[in-house]
Amino acid sequence: MATRPRTRVASRPAGPAPRSRPGGRRRSLLLVLVLCGLLAWLIAPLFEKAIQELTLPLQYQSIIRQQAAAKGLDPALIAAVIYAETRFDARTSPTGAEGLMQIEPATAEFLAHRSGGTTFTVSDLATPAVNIAYGSYYLRYLFDEFSASGQSATTTEVLALAAYNGGETNVQHWLAAARAGGQTFTVDDIPFPQTRAYVEKVLQAQQQYRQKYARELGYQT
Repeated sequence: MATRPRTRVASRPAGPAPRSRPGGRRRSLLLVLVLCGLLAWLIAPLFEKAIQELTLPLQYQSIIRQQAAAKGLDPALIAAVIYAETRFDARTSPTGAEGLMQIEPATAEFLAHRSGGTTFTVSDLATPAVNIAYGSYYLRYLFDEFSASGQSATTTEVLALAAYNGGETNVQHWLAAARAGGQTFTVDDIPFPQTRAYVEKVLQAQQQYRQKYARELGYQT
């Protein structure tokens, strides 16, 4: 039996694809920008803190505060000396200086004798609390030695830092030469380039620690 032919229905031509609305794109872009701005606002303090810790690190602040109070020193000065010596990365130097504040074993033995530390051993300098305590004690000793000779507070600080790096005997000679010439001893009178650069570095870092770590170092409560 013959079948009846099917009638084909012509397909309707497809129309143009609907266009996205310009207003919707702008809103999406604005939302992305707002989210990016919010994310940047949230991350910025963390990023700034990370950069600060890399460029001007600070650790053991409670020990530094305690030693500064006990020794009558500026906590920012102790932090600055640690920064100049090791950047808070304790190690043993090629000359045998130990720990965060790079204390020579002979100096440590001298300080132990003066302070009555009968149980002290050089290996104790690897302990941050002991190292900072001995380094602070040495700074206090140097401050007292040079302030006793009638120097101003500013000159005493320069002399003490120069002695911490270049040796007390050398600094005594430099101070005597300055006095013989009728001059006040300044950083520029330090003949050792390394020691002069060291003192300048510590003094600059001291100001930075005061500004950037005021709360951590006890300047703000």
